[in-house]
Amino acid sequence: MSSSTITLVAPLKGIVVPLAEVPDPVFSEGALGDGIALDPLSDCLCAPCHGEVIQCARTQHAFTLRHASGIEVLVHLGLDTVALAGQGIEALVKLGQQVEAGQPLCRFDPDKLAREATSLITPMVVLDSAGWCLEGQAEPGVVIAQGEPLLTLSDTQVEASSATPVSGTRKEGRLTLALETGLHARPAARLRSIAKEHGVTLVVYGEGRSSSANSVSGLMNLGLVCGSEVTLVVDGDGAEQALTKAMALLTTAEGHAAIPKSLAPLVAELGEGELAGLVASPGLASGPLARLSMRLPQVPEKGQGVDVEKPRLMAALEKVGGQLEAARHAAEVAGKKAEAEVFDAHLALLDDPGLIAVSVGRLEQGLSPGQAWREALDEEAEKLRTSGNEILAGRVADLQDLQRHVMMEFCTNLEDAESLVGSIPQGAIVLAQDLTPSAFVELCEQNPAGLCLEAGGVTSHLAILARARELPCLVAMGDAISHLCEGVAVLDADSGKLETTPDHERLEQVGKTLASRRAQAEAERAKAHHEAVTCDGRVVEVAANIGSSEEARQAHANGADGVGLMRSEFLFLGRDQAPREAQQLAEYQATIDALGAKPLVIRTLDIGADKQLSYVSLPSAPNPAMGIRGTRLWQSNPELLDTQLRALLGVKPLRHLRIMVPMISDVSELEWVRERMEVTAAEMHLTELPLLGAMIEVPSAALCAGSLSRAADFLSIGTNDLTQYGLAMDREDPLLAARADVLHPGILRLIQAALQGTAGRCPVAVCGAAAGDPLAGPLLVAMGVDELSVEPSRIAAVKARVRRLDSRIIASELERLLALPDAAAVRHELAPLVDAALNSEVTPERIPS
Repeated sequence: MSSSTITLVAPLKGIVVPLAEVPDPVFSEGALGDGIALDPLSDCLCAPCHGEVIQCARTQHAFTLRHASGIEVLVHLGLDTVALAGQGIEALVKLGQQVEAGQPLCRFDPDKLAREATSLITPMVVLDSAGWCLEGQAEPGVVIAQGEPLLTLSDTQVEASSATPVSGTRKEGRLTLALETGLHARPAARLRSIAKEHGVTLVVYGEGRSSSANSVSGLMNLGLVCGSEVTLVVDGDGAEQALTKAMALLTTAEGHAAIPKSLAPLVAELGEGELAGLVASPGLASGPLARLSMRLPQVPEKGQGVDVEKPRLMAALEKVGGQLEAARHAAEVAGKKAEAEVFDAHLALLDDPGLIAVSVGRLEQGLSPGQAWREALDEEAEKLRTSGNEILAGRVADLQDLQRHVMMEFCTNLEDAESLVGSIPQGAIVLAQDLTPSAFVELCEQNPAGLCLEAGGVTSHLAILARARELPCLVAMGDAISHLCEGVAVLDADSGKLETTPDHERLEQVGKTLASRRAQAEAERAKAHHEAVTCDGRVVEVAANIGSSEEARQAHANGADGVGLMRSEFLFLGRDQAPREAQQLAEYQATIDALGAKPLVIRTLDIGADKQLSYVSLPSAPNPAMGIRGTRLWQSNPELLDTQLRALLGVKPLRHLRIMVPMISDVSELEWVRERMEVTAAEMHLTELPLLGAMIEVPSAALCAGSLSRAADFLSIGTNDLTQYGLAMDREDPLLAARADVLHPGILRLIQAALQGTAGRCPVAVCGAAAGDPLAGPLLVAMGVDELSVEPSRIAAVKARVRRLDSRIIASELERLLALPDAAAVRHELAPLVDAALNSEVTPERIPS
């Protein structure tokens, strides 16, 4: 093996990020090739080596260089920057130009890209290794200057194998490119993967040129845009399958609309006295402006030497870690996912060896533990602020929260322990540079009307919490709000702006809008405990989806007709071992008691896919979502589920309990569970049994609902999983989110098959997200669903919508809707039908006083 090496230098100053951690599977899974990434700390992208520029993206965000050795290196500025169409980027080189290592390729506006791209993380990938292999790379997490060594390649002298298939099978296809942003790096990488997977050669023809799918740079250089006419020629034994996949890839829109509107960078058109921000949490508010500043605890500056102070620091970190873990577990058990994720992030930061090392270094300089920790986190926060990356900048508040927690262990002023934030007027629009999650929780106790931050991002934990509490919030407003301190303002977080000088007329208009929204909500809440009857006389139960007995109390107070889904896995998550029978029974009994005489549906343990338990060993599966789930889990871990079954059968009175089994594929699985329940009940000397039901989450269950309805006491459609499995689209994949739509005609036909199959033999509920959807919910009622199960806070609004609904208007058009080609068409046709059905002149059933 030759000892020859090639060194690729850093194309810009930045923080080293392993390619596997880049938040884009095309890069992280190695579809393009080996490499590394940088989180930029500068605004100029430079050449990582000398060579020829063989590809310049028309949107100026990506460049490919060919080294004299034959290797091809792609430098890709940010993620999804192709969608910016070159805005904020200035190319400094041209196709075919020879460049030297370190020569500028483009300049860019970090602020604009941070606001409008998915991420500023910049991958550098070896597209064609030409027989060279990756030998070494810079250490992840370090800051590296532009021009410093980043990757080292060595010459392995391996003879490249021929990519020419032995078979003469050839297939051709013609298409119109549907990719909104053209044939850029991601789809190019997928084309190459398709060719490799099926062992074929694939050539793309378009715009008078052609390129093999083996060359990602060649594909990108074709300059194909949305609407381009393309011809694919595939040779090899797998030509037919490869052509089908390639055609599907290039004729399917990429789905950028999958980004939730509430998270999209939204800058409103501004008038006089208006300031723009990014929408972290939508809503409308008016009130006096109030400035908030965070205080750090007072700690001694000097310490007694590293030998004395290091054990004190480590003890404080361990103590805070225990507090955070307890808080995380409590949030998880209570089903408060957003809060649990915040504590998870804080625990990861607390255990960061880099932060600990910097702190210990400060101790060696003579500082106290509290001061050392303060300076270490100040230094890290500054790196994140200046990274140009919105996601990283949004984590500064988490660092500050953690900074304060640990400093409190060394606090010399006990008053600092009493309050994170000062007093503000109730109903104020709060202005702050940034806000930690714990300070946000304390601030919310003072009932602010809204929040405006100079810093932060729409993906920060604070933004997540603001959305959870429905508090209007704008972030990333910059210095524009730093001088504001008084006056009455309007926060229009629906449009992304703060109106600092609203006139009397505008304030009156906002007041009327808010009063109307409050009146509507109050009217809905006033009738929340009454049954929901449609205008055409159908009674629809509206139940709650919960994760704990506390949420059951909220649901009962909000008027729920019962609980349609209690996710029992919340009892099992965040533990080192499974909860004991007595612990489970206590929680189930508390939930029964919270509901009074209303029914409680508890789903047996549903883990796998995105939910894993450290104390349950499941076989490795290529696709965990289709692995050991439902009754398969019961059969592979009988003690785990038998313990849960005994706890469930221990509640009193059993007549109010319904047990629901997830991931049922056919009736034999449900019959197996019923036999197990009857045997257990006999062992416990019970004379009464709860109702037993099944979830309709997979197509086979929907199509076999007839036989299931003869064995089940009730059925419940889990629309989230039914959509996922029915469309073969992972619901966790953000690139597929826009297409994984319950209103797809195929999914609606599965629901229709389930409802027709039961033929009224047992009630059918819907407990997935579609139950509370303003379009899907009315359609489900019109199709014949008996119960909608939604989040507790939505009970009153959903009941009000049901009472206004004349389901016959939608039902009369059902066959036409199901015959439409796709979900987009269904949504387009369904919207006016729902509007008409909700505004019918038919007199609804009167609610008894």
